[in-house]
Amino acid sequence: MNKKLQDALNKQLNEELYASYLYLSMSAWCQSQGLNGIAHWMQLQSQEEYGHAMRIFNYINDRNGKVILAEIKAPAVDWDSVKNVIKDTCKHEAKVTAAINELMNLAISEKDHASVGFLNWFVTEQVEEEATAGDILDKLELAGNSPGALFMIDRLLGSRPAAPAENE
Repeated sequence: MNKKLQDALNKQLNEELYASYLYLSMSAWCQSQGLNGIAHWMQLQSQEEYGHAMRIFNYINDRNGKVILAEIKAPAVDWDSVKNVIKDTCKHEAKVTAAINELMNLAISEKDHASVGFLNWFVTEQVEEEATAGDILDKLELAGNSPGALFMIDRLLGSRPAAPAENE
């Protein structure tokens, strides 16, 4: 793998670690608001993002590259509403999708077929990530200011099962 692609993958690795940190912060905020189901969903989302980071970490190492961990900036810690938490989730996932697309463009331009194959998983994953966050936001929009509807959404998100650990 060339240095240009290695540097870009390291940048994405660190972005995935930031995403894990961000979702953990969102989980803490939701829990402080008594939204334990949404907090649970966010905590699992944090673990999933950490798994994405480790997938990139292992790939760089498998390609005899050098993993470079950068400082992770502190995420936000307060939101005005759970709807704003989910809006920030949607914005963040759109940002990650754009970054993955840029990585894919770089891998294609560098004719690094192994990286193209590797990144295909992330392209597909981002479709799911954006759709899921968008679906939650749609539910919150429909709920409006109804405490009962928010209770049901919290309960629904609290039923999210933990994903099996990624071994890649």
